Amino acid sequence: MHEYPRILYLGTPGISSFVLEGLISAGYNVVGVLAQPDKEVGRKRILEEVPTKKVALKHNIPVFQPAKVRLDYQFAQELQPDLIICFAYGQIIPQGLLDIPHLGALNLHGSLLPQYRGASPMQMALINDDKVTGITLMQMIDKMDAGLMYAKKEITIDDKDNFTSLAEKMKVAALHLLLESLPLYLDEKLPGIAQNEDEVTFAGLIKREQEHLDIRQPKSKIIGWVRALSEEPGAYLLWKDQIIKMLEVEAINDQVEAPIGTIIQANKNGLFIQVSDGQLEIKRLQMAGKRPMTSKEFVNGRQGLEGEIWL
Repeated sequence: MHEYPRILYLGTPGISSFVLEGLISAGYNVVGVLAQPDKEVGRKRILEEVPTKKVALKHNIPVFQPAKVRLDYQFAQELQPDLIICFAYGQIIPQGLLDIPHLGALNLHGSLLPQYRGASPMQMALINDDKVTGITLMQMIDKMDAGLMYAKKEITIDDKDNFTSLAEKMKVAALHLLLESLPLYLDEKLPGIAQNEDEVTFAGLIKREQEHLDIRQPKSKIIGWVRALSEEPGAYLLWKDQIIKMLEVEAINDQVEAPIGTIIQANKNGLFIQVSDGQLEIKRLQMAGKRPMTSKEFVNGRQGLEGEIWL
């Protein structure tokens, strides 16, 4: 094993900051962190540092946050990294940046490639009710998630998993995979396997308007979307122009006895809603500006919910 290379780490959210912290703790020489710009959060619009930036600053590592990295990566020329490692950065990396490190650029992608290339692989696995997903350590090239595959680790998806719980599993698997594979990669013992282009599927970026649940879909798809968007940003329905986020729903039966979106039952025994092929129980939900609550808490003190339409 030769000297630890100079690593430029690319990543933004909490899932990525966990891997960054683990990489630093393992003794690797991270010389810079590239992250998305800081964002305003909450109703008060307070500017908050992104999670990877917090980790980098704690370890006195310089942070770079260009609005458009394809137009602004001069900092990397000056850093002269030997290797790029990326996990959930959030922008397309220009070829000019990928060309800088002589040891190449590695990406941790949240699926078992070539399945679910793109921005939302974990969400798509939940929407499709997959039972297994995983993480792939791969080569970064100028085509999205299309490079050589170096190593994979499988993750079981439980029926109760949502995006939040799956991300917890994913970050642990990603760190293990990286720390297991990096020494082999640096010693040129991971040759890489080309992806079968015939097996490629895509998981595009989920747009804001897709957070509004299509209640006309079958039960299984509604459950999938709720799982994929919980706990944040939350899939929602509208009731009297109020946004109500659905955080956990469960299929109850196949009965169709009212128009789609009708609240069938709202009492201490449950909150049921009619969909196209049966009824769902809404187990946890959240109103705008309020904390998440159980359906029992929501129903308590609210009269006349039965017969209301949520769409």
